[in-house]
Amino acid sequence: MVKADFFKNADNKLLGFFLSGHADFSDMGSDIACASISSAVMLTVNTITDFFKIDAKVRVLENEIMLKLNGINDDGDKLLLSLVTHLYEVQSQFPGSIKITICLLYTSDAADE
Repeated sequence: MVKADFFKNADNKLLGFFLSGHADFSDMGSDIACASISSAVMLTVNTITDFFKIDAKVRVLENEIMLKLNGINDDGDKLLLSLVTHLYEVQSQFPGSIKITICLLYTSDAADE
């Protein structure tokens, strides 16, 4: 199962996410749930950093990706909200493939863990 943790501030603005794991809907290489999640995440990351030029920290490891906005940004919040919405749709179409949580970020370093 993919674990998707999103971080927001006290004003409900999304500040980033950490995703890890595999959807396990099908075998590696043919898992459409995992492909849908991965494609949406990469589109969001690339749109935030390359198209909108929003200052963000991105870390990509095997089966992990983290994005943290360096400050509050309305466009970044909307793009992250779009990703959350898409992932909830994936969750409804492929039950058990992803667990989504949205957490209040108390300190600026909490998303780095």
